[in-house]
Amino acid sequence: EVQLVESGGGSVQNGESLRLSCAASRINFDDYAIGWFRQAPGPGKEREGVSCFSKGDGAIDYADSVKGRFTISSDAAKNLVYLEMAGLKPEDTGVYYCAATPYFCSLTVPEFGSWGQGTQVTVSS
Repeated sequence: EVQLVESGGGSVQNGESLRLSCAASRINFDDYAIGWFRQAPGPGKEREGVSCFSKGDGAIDYADSVKGRFTISSDAAKNLVYLEMAGLKPEDTGVYYCAATPYFCSLTVPEFGSWGQGTQVTVSS
């Protein structure tokens, strides 16, 4: 069973940066795509795709809302996937999750069957 553990969340000011890490175990990066998702606070807020990475075909994708500010990368030797977040905005606040899928890079929640427990990111104005 794939296991994912996120870390690196915290509270920052508008415009600051954070780096999230996703430690994956029982997984071969050649066979899985890793995605980052987030869920903003409040009723009715759904989990949304932020970025994904697929080592097998080299695919990378970002949500329009984070393009140019967030960067996904990986260290396959350590089974780590990072999400570098720069220029953070209050609307980036939420719980960030990493997830794995044996299919292709995607920003669609139902495509992913394995999830971490999440890490909180809070951006103050």
